[in-house]
Amino acid sequence: MDRDRLRALLAQVRSGEVGADEALERLAHMPFVDTAHARVDTHRALRQGLPEVVYGPGKSPEQIAEVVRVQRDAGLSVLVTRVTGDTAARVRELLPGGEHDAAGRLLWYGPAEVPEVGRGLVLVVSAGTSDLSVAAEAAGVARRYGNRVELLADVGVAGLHRLLASSAQLRQARVLIVVAGMEGALPSVVGGMVDKPVIAVPTSVGYGASFGGIAALLGMLTSCASNVCVVNIDNGFGAAHVATLINRL
Repeated sequence: MDRDRLRALLAQVRSGEVGADEALERLAHMPFVDTAHARVDTHRALRQGLPEVVYGPGKSPEQIAEVVRVQRDAGLSVLVTRVTGDTAARVRELLPGGEHDAAGRLLWYGPAEVPEVGRGLVLVVSAGTSDLSVAAEAAGVARRYGNRVELLADVGVAGLHRLLASSAQLRQARVLIVVAGMEGALPSVVGGMVDKPVIAVPTSVGYGASFGGIAALLGMLTSCASNVCVVNIDNGFGAAHVATLINRL
C-alpha cells in the first residue's frame, strides 16, 4: 500500500464503490506480512513515500524472492541492493520480471520508467573508475526513486582540470553525491565550487594506509567545505536516499 493507492481506496469507500469490509480486508495486510524467513514491511511506501529496499548480502536468492513476492503481491515496487550477477539471475528465475543493473549491483521490480518527482538534477560525481560501482549504485537508486540523474565519472583531484572542465554541470545540480576513495579530497573541492548540498561517499578504494575507506571517511568528516555531509563507507544507497529527500523539498 502506497499513498496513491490508499488515497484511491479512501475515495472508493467515500463514493460507495468499495464497502467498509472490503476496505478493511485490503488494509489488514498493510503494516507487514510474516513469511518463513522475514517480517516484510508493506507500509514503508506509505510512511516514507519511497519503495521498500532489500539488502542482498547474507540472503539466499530464495529469501530475496520471498520478500520481493510479498511486495509485488501488495502492488508495490521493490529494490534489491548489492546483488551479484549469479544471485540476480537466480532470483529472476524464481520471480520473472526483475531488471538487473549489473554496474550498480541492483535488482528492480517495478515500472520500467519511474516518473520524475524530484525538483532538480541529482548529479553523481565519481573520483575514479575504481569508485564507479558505488557511484553506479547511487545513480541507480536515485533514478528508481524518481530523480533526474546524471553521472560525472573519473574527475578526481589527481587531475583537477577534468573536474574544472565540468564546473557548469556541477552548478546546475540541485544535490550532488560525490564518491571518492584514497584520501577522499574530492567532496571538499566540489563543495567549494557549488552552493548546493554535497553528500560525500567514502569508498574502500586505496592502498594500505587508506584502511579500507577509513582515511577517506575521516577526511570527508573533517572537510573545510561547510556544505558537505557524509554517509558510511561504500554507502551509495544511503547517499541516494538522502539526496532524494532533499530534492523533494
